Amino acid sequence: MSAATAGAPITRLAIARRAWPIIIANAAVPTLGLVDTAVIGHFGTAADLGALALGALLFNFVYWSFGFLRMATTGFIAQADGAGDEPEVRATLGRSLLLGIGLGVGVWLLQWPVVQGYFALMDGSATVESVGREYYHARIWGRRRRWRCTR
Repeated sequence: MSAATAGAPITRLAIARRAWPIIIANAAVPTLGLVDTAVIGHFGTAADLGALALGALLFNFVYWSFGFLRMATTGFIAQADGAGDEPEVRATLGRSLLLGIGLGVGVWLLQWPVVQGYFALMDGSATVESVGREYYHARIWGRRRRWRCTR
């Protein structure tokens, strides 16, 4: 905590001023799926809309499954920083980075079986599943140009 804020009272406004970037970041991920749904709803077919719904659901599930890492890291680092324990701050960051890298590699290795299992459980037509897989991979890899409507 800086010297300028050490004596300042903690108010809701002060917390809101510090929290707005993370609030916007948290709203961005589901908003992308919402915008995609609105666009496909106007320009795509029913199969495209169904594929988008299935792909976005899987992507959001995978993405938000790892929210625990962010929240736990924030809490542990805040405790260590509040106690003035700089080595513990660094150790917590290191442990979190290693865990994040390990989980990221695990998700990367298991992405194909997860997609196959997910779409096997969902009861969509062949077209919906095919386009849904393309949409999911476009979101995961960040390649928007690869995903195309069936129209």
